[in-house]
Amino acid sequence: MSVRVGAARLRALLLTLVTFLVVAGTATGCAGGGDRPRIVVTTNILGDITREIAGAEADVSVLMKPNADPHSFGLSAVQAAELESADLVVHNGLGLEENVLRHVEAARESGVATFAAGEAADPLTFHAGQEDGPGDGAGASDPHFWTDPDRVRRVAGLITDQIIEHVDGVNEKAVRDNAERYDGQLADLTTWMEKSFAAIPEDRRALVTNHHVFGYLADRFGFRVIGAVIPSGTTLASPSSSDLRSLTRAMEKARVRTVFADSSQPTRLADVLRQEMGGDVDVVPLYSESLTEKGKGAGTYLEMMRANTSAMTEGLVGN
Repeated sequence: MSVRVGAARLRALLLTLVTFLVVAGTATGCAGGGDRPRIVVTTNILGDITREIAGAEADVSVLMKPNADPHSFGLSAVQAAELESADLVVHNGLGLEENVLRHVEAARESGVATFAAGEAADPLTFHAGQEDGPGDGAGASDPHFWTDPDRVRRVAGLITDQIIEHVDGVNEKAVRDNAERYDGQLADLTTWMEKSFAAIPEDRRALVTNHHVFGYLADRFGFRVIGAVIPSGTTLASPSSSDLRSLTRAMEKARVRTVFADSSQPTRLADVLRQEMGGDVDVVPLYSESLTEKGKGAGTYLEMMRANTSAMTEGLVGN
C-alpha cells in the first residue's frame, strides 16, 4: 500500500511540475513579446518634454542627471549601450552634448532612429554680445533653443511625429492627446512670460550671463544681450583678462549691474566680475541648462521657465 501511495504522490508531483513549467514558459513568452517601447533622451530638459508627450505609451530613459552640465556630462558603457537598443533617440545636437554625440552617431549608424531637436528648431547664431565684440563661437548655431517656449512648442510637435513614426506599439491617439495638452501648457507659458517681462522697462532689458545661453529668449521677448563672463556658448571655455575688461566696459556703458549665473555652476566667474566692477554687482542664479531634482526649484521644463522669468524680472526691475 505504501508503495502505491508513493507512486501516486510522485505522479502528482510530476504533473504539478510540468504544469508549472508550461505556465511559466507561457508567461515568459508573453513578457518577451510585450516589451515596452523605449525612448532614450540625452538631456534632462528634452527628457521632461518627451515624457510629457509619450506619457504611459513608452518608457523614456534620460541620460543626463539633474543639475548636470550638458556640455560636459559623459556616459557609462551601460548608458552607451542603451542608445543602441532604443526605438528612438532624442538629442539636442548643435554641439551641446559634446561628450555624447559620438555615441548618438554610433546608434544612428546601427539603425536606431535619432532626432536632433536643436537642428529642427530654426536655430539662431550665437548672441555673442552686440556690445562687447564677437566672442568665441560667434556665427555658430546656438543650441540653447529651449529658452524660447515657442520653439519648444515646435520641437514638441516634431517629437510627437517621431514617436508615432518610429516607436512601434504606441497608441497614436494617446500620444497626440498628450501632445495637445502639453502644447496648451506651453502656450500658456508664453503668454505668462510676456506679461511678466512687460514689467521690465525698455532701458533695463539687458542681459549679462555666465556664458551665452539666453539668445533665444532675448530674440523672442525683446532683450539686449550685453555679453557674458565666458564669451562662449559652452561652459568649457574660460575668460581671459581682456574678455573681462571688455565686458566690464560694456556693462558700465549700458548701466547694467546684474549678472545671471547658471545655478548648476559655481558663481566664481561672476564673483570675479563683481570684483572687476568694484563690488557693486548683483549675481542672480538661473536654471539655464539643466533641470533640478523634483521639488528643488526646476523639476520640469515649465517650472524652470517660470522660475527664470520671475528671477529675471525681479533682478532687472529691482536694479
